[in-house]
Amino acid sequence: MSQPVLQVTDLKKAYGAIQAVGGVSFEVMPGEIFGVIGPNGSGKTTLFNSMLGQITPDQGKIELKGQDVTRLGPLELNRMGVGRTFQTLQVFGKMTVRDNLIVAAQEHQGTMFSRMFAPGDSNLGDKADALIDQFHIRHVADKKAGELSYGQQKLVDIAMAFMSEPDLVLLDEPCAGVNPSLVGGISSLLKELNKTRKGSFVVIEHNMDFVMDLCHRIMVMVEGQVMAIGTPAEIRANKQVLDAYLGS
Repeated sequence: MSQPVLQVTDLKKAYGAIQAVGGVSFEVMPGEIFGVIGPNGSGKTTLFNSMLGQITPDQGKIELKGQDVTRLGPLELNRMGVGRTFQTLQVFGKMTVRDNLIVAAQEHQGTMFSRMFAPGDSNLGDKADALIDQFHIRHVADKKAGELSYGQQKLVDIAMAFMSEPDLVLLDEPCAGVNPSLVGGISSLLKELNKTRKGSFVVIEHNMDFVMDLCHRIMVMVEGQVMAIGTPAEIRANKQVLDAYLGS
């Protein structure tokens, strides 16, 4: 059996008397697209922020490729191969699309001293161009990101997460605010990236059709607890999940 890329064990986080995450355990295997769903207040965001080092859990363990990373911060995790997107856009509006991608990967290019004497694109230009082509945004590569449509900026935001060639990418509502006509394109793009770059993804998303189409397995959270983990077919057939969340 392959070692999990991500292993979360008995994770707990409380805010006063409110148990936001109450003993969550799961694993993500190499090459797997793992979805996390649940109603508002189910603990998804707290779980995500714990995995990203933005908050420290009260109890439990987070392991990345067998290494305990429970108390590491976002920058350390990023350098260990964890990429992420945010629910709100994190692009640099006054920079070109190409420069946005280059900046997203510069922290991985050696020491600060070596980067000072590197070429203007830190030798990342070819890598940025490859992603620009894969994301079908060549026609806007030299435009400032702030001049693009919201959907185009979303694509840039996702592309930035892949510039460091991460082993694990955490995607926080990649379809939020996106025109429905682009949702299928984002799904196809993520499937292609999963296939060509061999990475693992964890996806939080409210668009159920998107999650069911994209993910290999799905975890359902309710009130800080794991209600079910299974394939999309298993989740669709789970009466407890249907009654509690899907409502049908």
